[in-house]
Amino acid sequence: MKPLQHRIPPPVIDLAIGVLMWVLARAVPSAQLWPTAAWSVPTLVGLVIAFAGGGVALAGALQFRRAGTTVNPLAPQRASALVTTGIYRFTRNPMYLGMLLVLVGWGVYLGNAAAWVALPLFVWLLNKLQIEAEERILRERFGADFERYAGQVRRWV
Repeated sequence: MKPLQHRIPPPVIDLAIGVLMWVLARAVPSAQLWPTAAWSVPTLVGLVIAFAGGGVALAGALQFRRAGTTVNPLAPQRASALVTTGIYRFTRNPMYLGMLLVLVGWGVYLGNAAAWVALPLFVWLLNKLQIEAEERILRERFGADFERYAGQVRRWV
């Protein structure tokens, strides 16, 4: 296991990337795509995307609860069930996808191209610090069932 795997809660990474996006937007004002205003169309679009992301993440968490397995991303070894129903039929990581969508909504609200540079960093960090180790543990615990599932459903979308 890599030293930082399962050490930083994904919501902390999400928040840090959100702050980085804000810093980048302020640092590169020439990359502004549209003005930000309290109730502009981009603001509303950003809110819709962010709320959709929250819904996707919540759907994943609720599906875990229904299956009676852990939602704690820092303890994937406690997984008691391989969840493949509900939103997990479309993405293996709806909670992380939801966090990404919240960041996309934030990026739309910020309206600055420089802020978007941080989105691939979020995906890379989650893949390296969380998902790869989770998948290794799920392969060990659920074997061929996880392999079949991973072959049918993509990691993100």
